[in-house]
Amino acid sequence: MHNRKQQISNSINNIPGNERPDPEAVPTAKRRSFSKAEKLRILAAADACVPGDIGALLRREGIYSSHLATWRKQRQLAGEALLVERKRGPKVNPGAAQDRLVLELKNEVARLRDKLAKADLIIDVQKKLSILLGLSTSDTPGGPK
Repeated sequence: MHNRKQQISNSINNIPGNERPDPEAVPTAKRRSFSKAEKLRILAAADACVPGDIGALLRREGIYSSHLATWRKQRQLAGEALLVERKRGPKVNPGAAQDRLVLELKNEVARLRDKLAKADLIIDVQKKLSILLGLSTSDTPGGPK
């Protein structure tokens, strides 16, 4: 019985087009991003090139001519300010952050006032109880009685 299973397995593996796929995962391509320093360095190198050498620069850096055109346009419009990498997502509003802090502090003050009122009530009840029981109500601990 064991030989029969092995023969079937071998015959299936010998069928053309029935090879096992390569288990190695292929890495996915990631979008390349350039820092401000890289953009400025490449633009300076492109500006120093004679017209025939720009193609060699593009191949060496692995970029397209459209990158140079975009970066030059950005540099022309707003100087180096647009070449700065900007963080994605909503921008932080400092006024809103301060308002949030004030609200948190107000809530904390209200919570502490409630806690103080409860503590005062407990102290009053303890004083009244000690008066009813005839105990000493002095705030300083007394000597032996």
